[in-house]
Amino acid sequence: MGIKDEVKKRGLQLMGDPRFLKLMQNEQFMKAMMTVVQVPGKVETFTTEQTERFAKMMRLATDEEFKALQRQVKNLEAQVARLERKLAEKTAD
Repeated sequence: MGIKDEVKKRGLQLMGDPRFLKLMQNEQFMKAMMTVVQVPGKVETFTTEQTERFAKMMRLATDEEFKALQRQVKNLEAQVARLERKLAEKTAD
């Protein structure tokens, strides 16, 4: 039996426990649980914001800016290729 199966089994056992059901009806407990669930997202957002702020202070390109530049270069390369094909067609005529 894997860890996933064991966690699932224990979770189902827990849900059948009347003490757990009573706890789930407690408004304060549910608010606390919602706060705990939101923590990873808030930490990630905070970390991302601080990283971007640091990058700007150090005059470094952020990941988003780098990806935007890559897209722009790719588009420009495609445009140059189109223009070269047109030029080749005109000179061949």
